[in-house]
Amino acid sequence: MAISSFGRGKGGDDVVSPVGSSAGANLTAFIDQGSEFEGKLTFKDTVRIDGSFHGEIASENTLIVGETGTIEATIRSNTVVVSGTVVGNILAARQIVLHKSARVQGDMSAPSLVIEEGAIFNGQLSMGRPETKGGSAPLKSIEGGAKHPGEAHAPKKP
Repeated sequence: MAISSFGRGKGGDDVVSPVGSSAGANLTAFIDQGSEFEGKLTFKDTVRIDGSFHGEIASENTLIVGETGTIEATIRSNTVVVSGTVVGNILAARQIVLHKSARVQGDMSAPSLVIEEGAIFNGQLSMGRPETKGGSAPLKSIEGGAKHPGEAHAPKKP
């Protein structure tokens, strides 16, 4: 098994960061291409997987699945960035990013989702703010509305 560890602030210069994040700044572990790992992976900082992983993944920060990465697992993380293949459910507290080479088979849940053109996703998506208990924020109905585009309409009085 080839897992390389990095100290805080070292390495990670080639890591593509999720939108609005510095994920590569504290890469702490790396499962290289050609490596296989099975079991439960738990970490606090950022981990990049370019090899094969089967099992469960739990993170307090960021999981990066490289283009050659193949994951068969349930993933729970703050942020998940996918450029490779994931078979299993992804639950992110902050954001999921699917790059154009991403292939995801499973359900996803996150308050923010970025999908590049070319990415493949087969599953159900649940989006909501973290403060909601049911996963999805309720939609508010909009009263009134324009009869035709460009036509203003006053709100209804109670």
